Amino acid sequence: MSEENKNIDEINEINTSEAETDIKEKKEKKPKKSKKSGGVKAFLKSRKARHGSIAIAIIAVVIALVIVLNIVVGLLTERFPAMKIDLTANQSFALQEDTVDYVSHLDKEVTVYILMPETSFDNQGTYFVQAKNLIDKMKSDSDGKINIKYVDLTTNPTFTSNYPSVDWDTTSNNYLAIVECGKQYKVLTLEDCFEYDQETYSYYGSYQFTGTTIEQALVTAMLYVTTDDKVLVNMITGNQEQDYSGMVTLLENNAYEVNEVRLVTQNIDDKAEIVVLYAPAVDLDESATEKISEWLDNDGKYGRTLIYVPSAEKVDTPNLDALLEEWGMKINGGYVFETSGDYRVSNSSPYAFIVDYTDYYKEGLKNPNIPVVVSDAHDIIINDDEMAHALLKTSDNAGVYPYDADEKWNYQDAITGEPLNIGAEGVKTNNDEKSSRVVVFGSYMMFDSTIMQYNSYNNSAYFMNVVNTAADRDNMGITIESKSLESAELGVTDVTTKNIMFALFVFIIPAAILVTGLVVWLRRRNR
Repeated sequence: MSEENKNIDEINEINTSEAETDIKEKKEKKPKKSKKSGGVKAFLKSRKARHGSIAIAIIAVVIALVIVLNIVVGLLTERFPAMKIDLTANQSFALQEDTVDYVSHLDKEVTVYILMPETSFDNQGTYFVQAKNLIDKMKSDSDGKINIKYVDLTTNPTFTSNYPSVDWDTTSNNYLAIVECGKQYKVLTLEDCFEYDQETYSYYGSYQFTGTTIEQALVTAMLYVTTDDKVLVNMITGNQEQDYSGMVTLLENNAYEVNEVRLVTQNIDDKAEIVVLYAPAVDLDESATEKISEWLDNDGKYGRTLIYVPSAEKVDTPNLDALLEEWGMKINGGYVFETSGDYRVSNSSPYAFIVDYTDYYKEGLKNPNIPVVVSDAHDIIINDDEMAHALLKTSDNAGVYPYDADEKWNYQDAITGEPLNIGAEGVKTNNDEKSSRVVVFGSYMMFDSTIMQYNSYNNSAYFMNVVNTAADRDNMGITIESKSLESAELGVTDVTTKNIMFALFVFIIPAAILVTGLVVWLRRRNR
């Protein structure tokens, strides 16, 4: 073979080898194309898939944690209602301090029977949901002293036989709950536990609830059933008195037993420690005032109290005037007016104003900074300083508008520069340091049921402080506001809390999210 042919053969061998190598490489690369087009394993191993899977996993874990946390928190708040936080503007779902203080110091077990199934109670509307929250919190704060039981009277009709004094047969009865302690019990109606639109009820016969008073109703009922020895109060009737239902309700809510007595035909109960004569439109006869005097004297043992509130109208009462004279006091005819702007309730009327406390009956008030308000009041003149003293006073700029004022009367001439007495009492004490007293309040309007419901005034608290002191009881007066859902929106009013929440949601949380995003982005970018 020539040299030239030999070289040609070598070149062909090289080309053939290269061709085989190319074919082999193409065969080896061919499966790669298959992997790229549909390989699941290759996709899962890719960087893009790894980061996506992690994100999905994190999201799934977070969702699961939120669900579990929500379930746990729900179970905990059901088991421990005190864990619920109320951020509404008027604390619609929170117990008031007086309630927490009372139920946390209960020394007897109390059972509250709700007269319907629990599911039915929940389905009655938003005010019942609110009421149930309050009931559960009372139970939680009582340290086991309060038991809540729901009773279906349809499936348990014999339950009513345990309470024979309740008129179960009345077709219009709207009993909602029974509060029981030992052998004592008190029934509560819908009207006791909720506020409602009375016009709607009278017109349509259905309730349109506007507020919840179940907190007040339950606490006062508990106070009533846990008090064994109730102080007896006699209300003197038969003299065209003004409506004293608000005073009676207040007394009964604070565990006093109240009976009515007509002195024309009856005597004051010997067991009564307090007698109330509320704004009579006619004078008592001599026999009636004599019965009062003998009752106050108590055969020299004293220990009794008469509370007298004169009528706002001009009434000729010589017998009652003589009784007051025996206790060092006298009613000044006319109406007290107030010219001091700091005392007047409004600029439109000088006859409605607040009064100052004296040292008597002020100490037992929970908040002596809240004033007592009066209207259409009389001045009480103290004739005997050794026997009588003032309880409530006007400013130095008050005067008396006389019943028989004529056109020449000038209000400036009636201002003496000395405070007038809107409340006063006369006290007689025996050798055993036992005292009887006659307490006189010059304004019957100060005990009107509407005014006594205002927590911006201390009228009900002051009256109960006087009564409790006279009865030698600790100040048990409890006044609790009704709760409305009309303004139950989130309403944090504390300045510090508002600032913290503002900084948290406007600056801190957004900044944290932004920084976290930047860190994640930079780390991924630099990989």
